[in-house]
Amino acid sequence: MSGRTDSSFDAPAGGDAEKIVINYKPAAGESDDQLGDMHHDLHRGLKARHITMIAIGGAIGTGLIIGTGSALARAGPAPVLISYTVVGFLVYLVMCALGEMAAWLPLGSGFTGYATRFCDPALGFALGWTYWFKYIIVTPNQLTAASLVLQYWVDREKVNPGVWITIFLVTILFINYFGIRLFGEIEFWLSSFKVVTIVGLIILSLCLALGGGPDHDRKGFRYWHNPGAFNPYIAEGSEGRFLAVWSTFVTATFAYLGTELVGVTVGEAQNPRRTIPRAIRLTFYRILIFYVLSVFLLGMIVPYNSKELAFATQSSAGASASPFVVAIKLSGIEGLPSVLNACILVFVFSASNSDLYIASRTIYGLALEGKAPRILAKTDRRGVPIYSLGLSALFALLAYMNVAQDSKIVFGYFVNLTTIFGILTWISILTTHIYFVRARRAQGITDEQMPYVSPFGLGGSVGALIGCCIIAIFKNFNVFVPNHHTYGKWDWKNFITGYLGIPLYLILIFGYKLWYQQPGIKPAEADLFYGKDKIDREEEEFLRQEALKGPGTGMTRFYRKYIAWLF
Repeated sequence: MSGRTDSSFDAPAGGDAEKIVINYKPAAGESDDQLGDMHHDLHRGLKARHITMIAIGGAIGTGLIIGTGSALARAGPAPVLISYTVVGFLVYLVMCALGEMAAWLPLGSGFTGYATRFCDPALGFALGWTYWFKYIIVTPNQLTAASLVLQYWVDREKVNPGVWITIFLVTILFINYFGIRLFGEIEFWLSSFKVVTIVGLIILSLCLALGGGPDHDRKGFRYWHNPGAFNPYIAEGSEGRFLAVWSTFVTATFAYLGTELVGVTVGEAQNPRRTIPRAIRLTFYRILIFYVLSVFLLGMIVPYNSKELAFATQSSAGASASPFVVAIKLSGIEGLPSVLNACILVFVFSASNSDLYIASRTIYGLALEGKAPRILAKTDRRGVPIYSLGLSALFALLAYMNVAQDSKIVFGYFVNLTTIFGILTWISILTTHIYFVRARRAQGITDEQMPYVSPFGLGGSVGALIGCCIIAIFKNFNVFVPNHHTYGKWDWKNFITGYLGIPLYLILIFGYKLWYQQPGIKPAEADLFYGKDKIDREEEEFLRQEALKGPGTGMTRFYRKYIAWLF
């Protein structure tokens, strides 16, 4: 481990590739045959449409559809809108930073590889492990959410939540175990369904706000006046309104977790010099439409003091865990709440399925680079990293905590843990981009030579880094303030789950540096070119093949112009 390791997904020019082999460059003093005779190749059956939809679908999940209800009940519509807008802009800056590096050198190892090559191997080590921690926590979180959603139909007193957790867990294990082709095709259709559903919810919410529901009640901004735009939190007056805004940043951050997958997956795409910048630009509109517009309309059609809001009290889940279902019920639409609740169940199932996949592939990549036990790099004849999958699935058993405790409390703990790991990932990406910009400037690479440059440049990443650090440090401020929820007692459970990731992250960084005694990478010595020539040749071949195909049929041109921007 004293030398450099590098792994990359080398995508063939054709879009229907059955296999993508990860080329492993051994570290200094390490030979290829140290991996023994075991297979360590991934059989990737993911086409471009699979990768794109998995990335988009992974960013639309329980945070937006379910978690928004707790933020709305606690703080009111204005704080939710403010926090989703601010965090959305930070996420866009993270994506721009990742896009600049990925467009220059689209490695399959993603941001962990960039951190190792451009900044410090210790940062790459810590980032890889914390990213895995995030996904082994978010998977049981999704299973917990599934049991919450199912309580809309079946009370937990009749059917133990452990039954639903077991059914979901066995199903996603089956899909992940029996090959990437099955996984890719199922996730493509599930993610497509999620996108169509959220667009439908936005249209429905607009209709309800304008009086298009059965009650013909033109709500407009009524709920912004009564009960009000702000629900003061902990304190009263302006201080309470400020704390209300700040209290929603955890929910907003959790909702955006997974957006960075867009940058990771397009690193495997053909023609990355065009695909990656386009994907980054479209991320801005996806954030604006899927998130900001959704919570804006939600605040118009559901009052924050509605008793139907899930998570608003410590009682049972009630009608549903989703504020969108509450909005439909309040408008008097019969039957649709059950339909939408079924859609939300699909959301949760898709998210848990893809999260387990990402967790297994993350620890597999670490093992292949020598940063995790080598046995985790073993794959079976289908190209499935079975030991990595098994290890990641073991942590999904944490969802059974839901059996013994209130599901909403467990859900909140998982949100806390997942959020801090997600913020640390964004902090690492932004730090890496700062070092990358310094390195390319030191080596004479100008903006004109770059296929894509972050529109806000180095200053944007520095500002976003400061913003993410502030959120990471102060996101759980309420544990330090005695209030009516804790009755003056120290809220140690939320303190631990809210901040556990920070010392763990620092231990990984400094522990790696103490063990391997590796210095950070100087800007003039950063490796900006290894593997780039091969990617350039693949791009040239891809463009040549595309030119031979011609402009395509009328339907193809229609899709690219009017539909593909959304996906």
